[in-house]
Amino acid sequence: MRFIRMLLLPVLALTTLSAHADQKDVARLTQLLEKSQTLTARFSQLTLDGSGTQLQETAGEMSLKRPGLFFWHTDAPQEQTMISDGQKVTLWDPDLQQVTIKKLDLRLTQTPALLLSGDVSKISESFDISAKEAGGVVDFILKPKTKDTLFDSLRLSFRNGLINDMQLVDSVGQRTNLLFTGVKANEPIDAAKFKFAIPKGADVIQE
Repeated sequence: MRFIRMLLLPVLALTTLSAHADQKDVARLTQLLEKSQTLTARFSQLTLDGSGTQLQETAGEMSLKRPGLFFWHTDAPQEQTMISDGQKVTLWDPDLQQVTIKKLDLRLTQTPALLLSGDVSKISESFDISAKEAGGVVDFILKPKTKDTLFDSLRLSFRNGLINDMQLVDSVGQRTNLLFTGVKANEPIDAAKFKFAIPKGADVIQE
C-alpha cells in the first residue's frame, strides 16, 4: 500500500477550462462510486517492479459498504485479512498469529479499498482527477495533492457502471494491478463481515 504553476490571461483562460473539465470528471466519478452502496467481488492482484518484473501474485475476496466499512481477504498461501469498521483498520496475519490495529486516519483513507468504500464527497480534496472513455470503459486517473501518500497515481476503471480494475503506481515505479470479477452491487451484507474477533493467543499491536 503507498503517493502540478504561470502567467497572464491566456494561461488563466486555459486554467479555467481545465478546472471545469476536472469538476466534470469529479462529478462523474462521484456518481459512479455512490451508485454502489455495497460491493462484493473476487479479485486477482499482480505486483510488478519498475522494470516489469513480477514481484507477487495473489487472489481473494472483498466486501465494501458505505461509509467506510471494508473487508479484504487474501487467499492462502499468503493469507491475510484486513477489515475496516469505519473507525479503525484491523490486519490479521495468521502465519504470524498477529493482529495489527490502526486508527482510520487520512493516510489510510487514501488506500484503494477505502477510496471505494469511503466518503466520496471529499475525494476531490485529496486528488486531482481526470477521465477518459473508450469502448464502454471509463478510466479515472487520480493523483494525490500531497506528497505524504501511499502512491503517485491510481487508475480506477469502470465497465457498465461497476468497478472493473485498478492500477496503482508508486514513487519508484512499482505497479500493482487489481482485476475484479463477479462484482455485485447493492446486495445486503451481514454487518458481522466488518467486525473482527481477535483469535485467542494472538499478538496484538496497536498503532
